[in-house]
Amino acid sequence: MTAELRQLDQSEWEQWYATLERAFGGVAEAPEERQLWDDLTECERSIGAWDDGVCVGTAGAFSFRVTVPGGALLDTAGVTMVGVAATHRRRGLLRAMMRRQLDDVRERGEAVAVLTASEPAIYGRFGYGTASYSLRLEIDTTRVRLAVPPGTDEVRLRYAVPAEAGPACEAVYARRVAGRPGMLARRPGWERLITLDPPGERNGASPQQCVLAERDGEVVGYALFAVKPEWDARGPKGTVRVQDVEALDPAAYAALWRFLCDIDLTTTVLALNRPVDDPVVQLVSDVRRCDLRSRDSLYVRLVDVGAALEARTYQAPVDVVLDVEDAFCPWNEGRWRLVGDPKGASCKRVDADGTPADLALSVRELGSAYLGGVPLAQLAGAGRVRELRQGALAEASLAFGSASAPWLPHGF
Repeated sequence: MTAELRQLDQSEWEQWYATLERAFGGVAEAPEERQLWDDLTECERSIGAWDDGVCVGTAGAFSFRVTVPGGALLDTAGVTMVGVAATHRRRGLLRAMMRRQLDDVRERGEAVAVLTASEPAIYGRFGYGTASYSLRLEIDTTRVRLAVPPGTDEVRLRYAVPAEAGPACEAVYARRVAGRPGMLARRPGWERLITLDPPGERNGASPQQCVLAERDGEVVGYALFAVKPEWDARGPKGTVRVQDVEALDPAAYAALWRFLCDIDLTTTVLALNRPVDDPVVQLVSDVRRCDLRSRDSLYVRLVDVGAALEARTYQAPVDVVLDVEDAFCPWNEGRWRLVGDPKGASCKRVDADGTPADLALSVRELGSAYLGGVPLAQLAGAGRVRELRQGALAEASLAFGSASAPWLPHGF
């Protein structure tokens, strides 16, 4: 590699970001979206690769707090804005940026790094494992009805201007974060991403709309969405495009989904990113008419195995020794004894005392299992986890699970 890696200076942001845009096809983003990412970029956590004064590679990280099983918020590096110019591929630039980035994450004391991948095959070699999935629903509202719980009719719904309703929506979201692994505690400024609505990206849909759910004068839920009108010879067949739905109780949640499915002149409700265990699947009368599909979402990389495994709780008692392989971050290599339960955990090295291992796996598999959404038993079935002590796999797979499926509510 001949390019120079260095920390991004704010004065270089425009060229740096233009390099990223070109790596993703070269279509310029809307000015308001570009300004948002300019404001959110943490230059001290961003890397540029420069060749003869020209930016040819980018990588950044956001300072996040992510919910882990047990409800704790863990300081986490949100890896983002990774791209290499097509003229400089196969020169080791990506590997060099990943190396520098993970070294920096370790120095900052963050035990975990996370990312979303443009192509799933890229990041496994750097120790990232698929840890959560998202659900896509396309509900045919001409054939589907919702069976709502008691109290739904007591919930008051009202339209609100999205920007003005932002604080109320953020308050609901903040109360939901601890209940689901993988959710991000949004720092100041990130609320702008949720109401970002460039006119050029609406593709024929309305401006963003917001409906608040209230009970006794308190906001207990919200829905952010847009409506795309459409007609044919048989009449209206518009689509409701759901951006986000959150609520503090089942009745408010059902009231919001019933509203979305009953909007006049529409026949479809489309939601592209919902949890795989979203309760709406249990509200609909005909799940076959909802065209459910799942896809990979959040990727997790344990940067400090011991600290990461101690940061979460375990849904059943567990006492296992893990033989961890990690060629890219060799400080994680070796045997670790994990002792945990629903109250807490400890994870210490046992290389020196000769304690035999119970399970053998790479840090990538630990990343996949970390948030409780990918069972260790499933990974073992694919040959990616080896059981060395009979019964250890079942014990650990149960313990690593989560009552709620992990979910990333929005990209970064």
